[in-house]
Amino acid sequence: MTEKVTIGNCELWHGDCREVLPLLPPVDLVLTDPPYGIKRFEKGFGTTRFKGHGAEKTGIEWDKQPEKELFDQLLAFGAVSIIWGGNNFPLPTSEYFLVWDKCQTVDNFASAELAFTNAKRPAKVFKYSIHQHNCDERDKAHPTQKPVPLMEWCLSLVSEAKTVCDPFMGSGTTGVACARMGLQFVGIERERKYFDIACRRIEQAYAQPRLFENAKVGAGETAVQGDMLLPANPDFDDPQPRH
Repeated sequence: MTEKVTIGNCELWHGDCREVLPLLPPVDLVLTDPPYGIKRFEKGFGTTRFKGHGAEKTGIEWDKQPEKELFDQLLAFGAVSIIWGGNNFPLPTSEYFLVWDKCQTVDNFASAELAFTNAKRPAKVFKYSIHQHNCDERDKAHPTQKPVPLMEWCLSLVSEAKTVCDPFMGSGTTGVACARMGLQFVGIERERKYFDIACRRIEQAYAQPRLFENAKVGAGETAVQGDMLLPANPDFDDPQPRH
């Protein structure tokens, strides 16, 4: 069953985004990081390695690339889209793109990641090293979790956006960034483990007093458990992505 939880200005859905999105009004910005469909092996987050499509069956089961029809749905749902890992997906040709320069010098790790966007902005590069900013990858709540400052940077590039959706919410980094910036957020996550983590992280973001200077709800707002709504599709792995 699909479940909704409201925390401050954030509406969080546990379920299949293909079933949830038709229930929702369009948003100003879709900001997300879908699974690439590349097998990974978890030896602890600090030692995860890419193994490729032909790897053994012990890779992360939710890491399956969504079908083209879902990307068409996402592009229609948001006035603007930013989709990390866009070079891996069947997306329209765009002259605009974003780059996360990880300041990474280790040969067997990617030095950068690319995001597709249809926002009419010149190409932009964000330089941010997890290690230089004391964000140890071993502390990540999700194997492909992005840094909060990266998602805040993305939001700042589409400053006209007031409503934001992440259909592959994972551990809730986009929601944390929206809570910190006082934006309305809708997040969808199929994996129960990561949905619960996202709820906790977003609650913690609202609990920080400095955030409410810009947020649209008071610090006394509490999480509201919603109704059980739709049956989730057990055959579709709708994880998050990489936050």
